[in-house]
Amino acid sequence: MQLTFRKATLEDAARIWEIILQAKAQMLRQNKQQWDETYPLPENITSDISNGYAYVLCDEGIVIAYAAVVFDGEPAYESIKGTWLSKQPYVVVHRLAVADEMKQKGIATLLMQEVETLSRKLGIYSFKVDTNFDNFYMHKMLERLGFSYCGEITYKRGSRMAYEKVLTMV
Repeated sequence: MQLTFRKATLEDAARIWEIILQAKAQMLRQNKQQWDETYPLPENITSDISNGYAYVLCDEGIVIAYAAVVFDGEPAYESIKGTWLSKQPYVVVHRLAVADEMKQKGIATLLMQEVETLSRKLGIYSFKVDTNFDNFYMHKMLERLGFSYCGEITYKRGSRMAYEKVLTMV
């Protein structure tokens, strides 16, 4: 594999949307509640791209994974039922999805590690993320990557489990 992690462009939008649809279909098959026909939408992806949040992991130039990587904070994180590990600036990942043909190959883990590297380069040493209670794949990955469960946060669409990892300087 020849992997590249980079900001997404509008040219990537169709492939990103294809991957998002694959993830939605998988969640539907597994009766997961996190994503449905109302979220995420194509406009979430184009907004991520225009705001500079959209990142892709590519294998030999082909987009194989997507995530919104946000350094501006997440308003929902201001009122956690629980306690964050730190109060410092942080990076957050939303809308993480891996192409069906690349699942079970550690691609989501690699993407998260690339976000950690990027965050350190930018001098941000806290990594926060949230996920649905029934997203067992994400829970296991976050645990493997050293994230700690911190509590619950609430969006209009419901509550989510919130995690944080304090990054060390390399």
